Amino acid sequence: MKRKFRVNRKLLKKSEELLFRVFMILSTTIIIMALLAIIASILIKGVPSLSWSMISETPKGGYYFGKEGGILNAIIGSLYLSTGATLLALVVSLPLALYINIHKMKQKRAVNSIRFILDLLWGIPSIVYGAFGFMLMVYLGLRTSLLAGILTVALFIIPIMVRSMDEVLKTVPKGLIESAFSLGSTKSETAFRIVLRQCIPGLITAVLLSFGRAIGDAAAVLFTAGYTDYIPTSLSQPTATLPLSVFFQLSSPIPEVQNRAYASAVILTIIVLIISITSRAFSMKYQKNKIK
Repeated sequence: MKRKFRVNRKLLKKSEELLFRVFMILSTTIIIMALLAIIASILIKGVPSLSWSMISETPKGGYYFGKEGGILNAIIGSLYLSTGATLLALVVSLPLALYINIHKMKQKRAVNSIRFILDLLWGIPSIVYGAFGFMLMVYLGLRTSLLAGILTVALFIIPIMVRSMDEVLKTVPKGLIESAFSLGSTKSETAFRIVLRQCIPGLITAVLLSFGRAIGDAAAVLFTAGYTDYIPTSLSQPTATLPLSVFFQLSSPIPEVQNRAYASAVILTIIVLIISITSRAFSMKYQKNKIK
C-alpha cells in the first residue's frame, strides 16, 4: 500500500511538473508572438513611409495633410526632454539611493518604508503625473514648455531610477562597507569613493532604463510639454515629442499621414532598442565585475 502511494505521489509530481512546464512554454510563446506581431505591424506599415527627408526635416505647411516635411522637431524634442529629465532625476536619485544603502543601512524599518513609498510612486500611472505636472505648471505660472515637460517627466522617472539604483547598491558586499568604516572612512566617503565606483556599470544601466522610459512616454507630457512644428531653442518654448507625434498623426483620417505615424513609431522603437541593448551591455559588464 505504501509503495503504491509512493508511486502515485511520484506520478502526481511528474504530472504537476509537466503541466507547469507547458504553462511556462505557452506563456513565453504568447509573449514572444505578441512582441513579434507588434514589431512586424509597425515595420510593415512604417518602413515604406520612412525616408531621409522625414528624419532630417521639420514639418512643412500641410504636413499633417500629406504634404512635405518630416519629424525632426519631434526627434530632437524627445532627446531634449528625456535627456533633461534624466539628468534632473539623476541629481535627486543617486544621493537618495546612496543614503538608503549607506546612511540608513542599519535602520531596516525606515529603509523598507522608503522603498514601499517608492514602489507606490512607481505604480502611479503616468497620466496622473501629467495631471499633477499641469497643476504645478499652473501654480508656478508656467506655460506649456520644454521646462514643464522636463519637470513632469523627471518626477515620473525618479522612483524608477531610485529603485533600480537601490537594487544595484544592495548587491555590494556588506563586508566591503564595514571594512571602509573600520579604516576611518566617513559614510559620505564610503558612498562616493568605494560603493559608487563598485557599482558604476549597474548605475549606468539604471540611468539608461530610466531614459528609455522617459523618451517613450506620452501621457506625462500631454498637458505640459505642448506641441510645435519647430525645434525649441529655449526651455520656455513648447516642444514636440515622438509619442505625441505618433498620436497626432494616427488620429488623422488621411491614410498617408497614418502611415507616417507608423514610420515615427519605427524611429521611436529603434531608439528604445538601442537604449535597451546598451543597458544590457552595461548590465553584463556589471555582472562580470561582480563575479571577479
